[in-house]
Amino acid sequence: MSTGSVPATAGIAFGGVTPVLRVRNVKASEEYYTQRLGFKRDFGVGGFVSVSRGMTHLFLCEGDQGNSGSWMWIDGVDVEKVYDELRASGAKIRHIPTNYPWALEMQVEDPDGNVLRIGSDPKKDEPTGEWLDMQGVRWSPLPEGGWKRVDN
Repeated sequence: MSTGSVPATAGIAFGGVTPVLRVRNVKASEEYYTQRLGFKRDFGVGGFVSVSRGMTHLFLCEGDQGNSGSWMWIDGVDVEKVYDELRASGAKIRHIPTNYPWALEMQVEDPDGNVLRIGSDPKKDEPTGEWLDMQGVRWSPLPEGGWKRVDN
């Protein structure tokens, strides 16, 4: 097996990426994404549905393809406005908008534990906030870099 990189072939480009999220109940998940998160239904068949909002497209698949608890990044939105919108809609806000060196971002969770990390450019000259990991553990930034677990 080679460890070298594969050269890109001229004229062959990849298209967009559409994550496939495993859900327990496609109807309930479709309702959550359309009624709480502002997505629209694109198409569906059986236990499979496609939803989108702007340039973000997701496939929701009932009981197949992938694992619950997936995380995905959605970039380039006004996080604070999205936070206000989603909070008012009753969406499950997992972590409020927080400033980090890489982005101002928030976390939203769907009924199956899939997490949408929604982010935009970080706020300049504002401190870095606590990070919430996949187990719900909070981490505080260290002045010299890195992170320290916050014990409750």
